[in-house]
Amino acid sequence: MVIDSVADVYVPGSEYIPTKWNRRMWMLEKRLRNKLKSIIESKLRTADLGDSNHDYGEDLLGLMMGISEDSKKQQGSSLTVNEIIDECKTFFFAGHETTSNLLTWAMFFLGKDLEWQKRLREEVLSVCGIGVPDADKVSKLKLMNMVLYETLRLYSPVIFTERKAAQDIKLGDLTIPKDTVVTFPFPIIHRNKKYWGDDADDFNPLRFADGFSKAAKHPNALIAFSMGPRVCIGQNFAMLEAKIGMAMILQRFFFTLSPNYKHAPVNNILLQPQFGVPIILKPIHASNA
Repeated sequence: MVIDSVADVYVPGSEYIPTKWNRRMWMLEKRLRNKLKSIIESKLRTADLGDSNHDYGEDLLGLMMGISEDSKKQQGSSLTVNEIIDECKTFFFAGHETTSNLLTWAMFFLGKDLEWQKRLREEVLSVCGIGVPDADKVSKLKLMNMVLYETLRLYSPVIFTERKAAQDIKLGDLTIPKDTVVTFPFPIIHRNKKYWGDDADDFNPLRFADGFSKAAKHPNALIAFSMGPRVCIGQNFAMLEAKIGMAMILQRFFFTLSPNYKHAPVNNILLQPQFGVPIILKPIHASNA
């Protein structure tokens, strides 16, 4: 069903046809670019009024503009305003609801597999108690890591990435010409029985018991955050958010998947449950379980 959600036939040039959907997309794109451009120009004006060091601030955009300015001084080139806008869009959309989607699918699995939910809760209470978990404590949650990685394997919020070949490249018997765009479909790789075994379609966090790189027959078979020099810059932060969020839920609630749940994953920028994931929550203090 995950693959079906992106299996629509693409008609080249259809993105330029003034359909209702395309007109709305163009309008939103223009609005976003204008908003980002006004923020950048405001920072440029503020920096020009300051000293010659061009301090753009310590937020993400300011740091990016500062790096661009340093690059211009050292190499004679820097990012254009449009390039900075594109980088801002990447950060915005890459972080939009990704962690909440991960938590949604994790609760989907734990709501069905009550044994794993019990094991995770015992680990959380053992390590974190009932207080608010911090980064140091959640780093010790081994079972939590296993469950979240297995969730990412089966229902990664982002289900594909693309790369353009900077030069002609040879991969085994395959020759990829320069400027060819290559798409990497995560679900096909993450559920490949050649790498993950006959239970590749099953929820089995124990496959990550010996760590990330030994979970499959190939150390790079899990690419939910991509790999190499372009690995997701927010990977560690996203996992920290997910661990703290899940730990706090497990500290307070028992939960089960509602019998009204309809399984219909759909790719809408991120992989989402089309009809939501209804969960039945029961406060721990009100339960004798």
